[in-house]
Amino acid sequence: MRKLMSVMMATTAVAATFGCAQKPPATMAVIEDKVYTVTPDQVMVKAGIVSGEVTELKVTERVEKDSGRVDSPAKLTGKLKLTNSSTDQTVRLIGAKILYIDDQGQLIKIEEARTEPALKFSGSYNSTDRLDPGQDATQAVDVDFPAEALKAKKLKEIRIELVYIPSPYKLQTANFSVSIGGQTAIQ
Repeated sequence: MRKLMSVMMATTAVAATFGCAQKPPATMAVIEDKVYTVTPDQVMVKAGIVSGEVTELKVTERVEKDSGRVDSPAKLTGKLKLTNSSTDQTVRLIGAKILYIDDQGQLIKIEEARTEPALKFSGSYNSTDRLDPGQDATQAVDVDFPAEALKAKKLKEIRIELVYIPSPYKLQTANFSVSIGGQTAIQ
């Protein structure tokens, strides 16, 4: 019995030493946002009868603090405010495509596994996708940004290709005679 007890205690000690003991928690990599400023961060834009401004532009990527490994690829964010500057046309906003142009005037392409940078104007009739003369709408910009464009002096401009449908806007007046409680209108 003593031998059996000794063997059991030795087995327990070995198991506790090699496999059953709690391991220290694995250290998690610290992820932080790396923000690149866009200069200027506010610009006026005009595309036909639609004008506006792009504001609060910045590029952000998430990286591991110690290794510098990119955790989440770069994104361009900001706000796009569009105004229908026409006096006689309504505009239905369809979408917009964002293009990145390098210092040689060539398109900088987005990496294959990422999404083409496009904006969709969502809304129902008479909402954010329709602008009557003088009306404006604001759209958030949150699109993929090419890693190639982060290289020093590589990016020269950002281009927005706006797609919209203009239609005539008319204000007409119709008059009609009325009477109230059997009285005839005096002319």
